[in-house]
Amino acid sequence: MVNEDFFKEKSSHFISKSGSKYFYTEKGVYRYSNHWGRVANCRWKIRGVEEYKNQNYYIGYANWIDFYSLNSSEKEFYLEVDYKEEKIIICPASLEEDSVRYLMSLNVVFKRIKEIKILFKEYKWASYFNENIDVLRKELINKLISSDETIQVLRQNLKNKNKESI
Repeated sequence: MVNEDFFKEKSSHFISKSGSKYFYTEKGVYRYSNHWGRVANCRWKIRGVEEYKNQNYYIGYANWIDFYSLNSSEKEFYLEVDYKEEKIIICPASLEEDSVRYLMSLNVVFKRIKEIKILFKEYKWASYFNENIDVLRKELINKLISSDETIQVLRQNLKNKNKESI
């Protein structure tokens, strides 16, 4: 988020049909808008707003290097999970990481995020296991972000593994 006076001092390079203003620099773009999220073929996320309210105007900034394609079928992303903060981070792949990370399409990324949020939020699914929920959760999430197996298959494999260890 950027100081709200930014556009008072500068004239816009572009104004969209919905009234969003854009100011371009060599390193990035400033955006004044009352709507964030999916916009045309971009996804914008405004940070630094404590209580975000749709239809309130905010000014955000993004570096050009932070933009990446939203082709939803190409495997161009991977997920990182902060277990302590229960945060999920979408990361665009770079050439160096292609062989190290399990890459997913944007559609799969959003599906995995939804599944991981449920694993963090709910506890009932773990009642069938004889193991610490934090250990189970981490194991399941690690498998979710590193394979194409469904969550149902991963849970079943975990159940079978748990039965064998008893």
